[in-house]
Amino acid sequence: MEREELRAWLRLVLTPHVGPVTARALLRSLGSPQAVWEAGPQAWARLVSAREAAALAQIPSELEAQCAATLAWLAAAPAAPDGEGGHHLLTLADPRYPSRLLDVANPPLLLFAQGRLSLLQAPSVAVVGSRHPTAQGADNAHAFARALSEAGVTVISGLARGVDAAAHEGALVGAALRGATLAPGSTIAVVGTGLDQVYPKGHGPLLRRIAEHGLVLGEFLLGTGPLPSNFPKRNRLVAALSQGTLVVEAAVQSGSLITARLALEMGREVLAIPGSIHSPQSRGCHALIRQGAKLVETAHDVLEELHLQADGAGVMAAQSELALNEEAGATPTDPVLAAMGYDPVSQEALSARTGWGPAELGARLLELELMGQVARLPGQLFQRVAAA
Repeated sequence: MEREELRAWLRLVLTPHVGPVTARALLRSLGSPQAVWEAGPQAWARLVSAREAAALAQIPSELEAQCAATLAWLAAAPAAPDGEGGHHLLTLADPRYPSRLLDVANPPLLLFAQGRLSLLQAPSVAVVGSRHPTAQGADNAHAFARALSEAGVTVISGLARGVDAAAHEGALVGAALRGATLAPGSTIAVVGTGLDQVYPKGHGPLLRRIAEHGLVLGEFLLGTGPLPSNFPKRNRLVAALSQGTLVVEAAVQSGSLITARLALEMGREVLAIPGSIHSPQSRGCHALIRQGAKLVETAHDVLEELHLQADGAGVMAAQSELALNEEAGATPTDPVLAAMGYDPVSQEALSARTGWGPAELGARLLELELMGQVARLPGQLFQRVAAA
């Protein structure tokens, strides 16, 4: 992109009081950002309010610095000859701009991207949920995302802690198992910061892997930090880019439910994994199911509900995932696991169910925890994990 074209787009984004709706109205009437600025105050006065016209007449103080930073960022990682990889800036007028985002009431004028742009055209499912999932919830997010990615479906999430991170990790594993010759698969991380920022801080290694094997996408200018108002905006892109949204775990008051509501408003399908009636992290999913969301138990259910056609390898992956879930659901032979069931449970309750004393039961729980079959939860509770 030439500097003057970039400068015209950035000036439109940076101008205060001129949001995406007003900017799109100007572009529809005048044709391009350069034409907007060439039109001048008289044309602006006919198309927008007096306040907006006055704002358009002022050059934003940060324009030149942002233009220089963006050009440097684009030059730092040029795309490969096939257009994949590297740093990209997609404008609303770019043919590569994802058409699914046009279902949003205020689609971003600019999208910053790093990685595989072809994933924007691939079959996709959003996988979202709690930042503080149970051990079972994190395992479910990883397993579903892995199976979907291996089936050739791109997994989209928001790079948050918890379910989002587990979903990205699982999708990367699925893409690796699928192999480079069987694109698409993999994952898209939609971020709530500038693409030169890392948030959460500990997700730097994960972010780099996604940029290498998937796609990192965001609408915020370089240098933008993790402002609270950014994340609902990010959620609307997660919902819009996906053919359906799968909620793994969510409390009743949860950002994941906002994503699900946005998906419904855009005519997308919403799916939810049920959980324990005793777990607060399952109540959001149960509320969605009561409101008509599709109850799913396997990745195969997701593929079927969204009418996503997997290739032969993908079908095998989904069937393997289904078999693993059924195996995990089989009655365990260990008496402690049998007494535990699948809900969080206290050591006192387990002692009453098994008849074991505190010392004997505590020793066995420690063994199971070290074997990765039991997770220790806050509040002196224990829970079986998916592989148990």
